[in-house]
Formats: sequence, C-alpha cells, structure tokens
Amino acid sequence: MNEELIKNAYELRRRGFTTGEIADELNVSKDTARWLILQKSGKNIESKTQKAPIDFAIDWKNLGSSSTRMMNVSAAMADIALEISDIEVVVGITVSGVPFATMMAEIIGADITIFHPKKHRKTEDAKGAISSNFASVEGKKVVIVDDVITSGKTITEAINMLKGLGANTVGVVVLIDKKGISDIGMVPVKSLIRVSRLG
Repeated sequence: MNEELIKNAYELRRRGFTTGEIADELNVSKDTARWLILQKSGKNIESKTQKAPIDFAIDWKNLGSSSTRMMNVSAAMADIALEISDIEVVVGITVSGVPFATMMAEIIGADITIFHPKKHRKTEDAKGAISSNFASVEGKKVVIVDDVITSGKTITEAINMLKGLGANTVGVVVLIDKKGISDIGMVPVKSLIRVSRLG
C-alpha cells in the first residue's frame, strides 16, 4: 500500500480524527483506513484480517482546491439530480459532500441541509444526525449528495434517517461511485464517475 497514505492516516489519527473521518479525508473505505493506521502503529498482526483491503484511493485535490472547478462539477451533478426529479432540499453528507451540496442547491434553487454520519461520531452507540441549523426535510423531495460511495453504508444510513424524518428521498448523486451501486432501497444512485475493478 502507498507509504504516503499510511503516513497521512497515522498523522490524521494523531490529530484526533476518528477512523471514519480518516476514511473520508483519504477517500478510502473505513476498513482501509483502519488497516493504514495499523501499519504505521506497528500493530499489524499476521492474520487474514490484516491483509490490505481491496480498495481505490481517490485524490481529488486538484478539484477540491478550486472553487471554479467545484462549481463546474457541482453543475454537472445538479444536472444529474434534476434528471431524477424536482428537488426541494439537497442533503450534503459531511464533510466532502457539503461543498457539492451547497453549490448544487444554489444552481437548482433548493434548500440545503447537512447529514452527519455515524462514522464521524465519537461513541460507538451514536447515530447519524441531520443538522438542526439548516432546512427541514419533512414532506420534501430530497436528493442526497456525497463525494464518494465506497460501501454504500453512509448513504443507506442517510436514506433511513431521512425516511424517519418524513422526507421523500428521490435520489442520490455522487462524484465517484467505487462500488457500482445503481440503487439503494429503491432510491436511484447516480454518479459522474463509476469505478470498475477488472479481474
């Protein structure tokens, strides 16, 4: 595995990031983030579970560092969302889904809210949460926005949370789909880029 990723994962852990936050920062699965941390800490035990997970690390710093590029990509994502349905609220998944969601809401003319997934919470029994500082989702047509789908767990969690709040989740739009998911619980998933593993 890439030594730079191992070093970055360990540095993020040292700074107090949770495993879920490290996974988001490095755009890898939570299992991959855990494996990276163990490599640097010297705790890699010789067992089947300690083999490097099959994953793709995504570096989109060239995109994320430019507001112009982010706006252009967000416009393409908004176009995809509007193919699914009219949208009343755009739900950004923290951290990396929020910039896309913000720009998409502006382009579409929709409200915005933020979803904090369980993987970013500090306690094991914590649940994901919708921020109370943003738009209500009750009775609204919503689209969920994130940067990368790795396993689909965070999106599934968001769909279930929104359903419980009375939202009509009409779709999910992501920049990159690493899993090849076309729908989650009958909610369509659309991506700008779909990664396929050969072999």
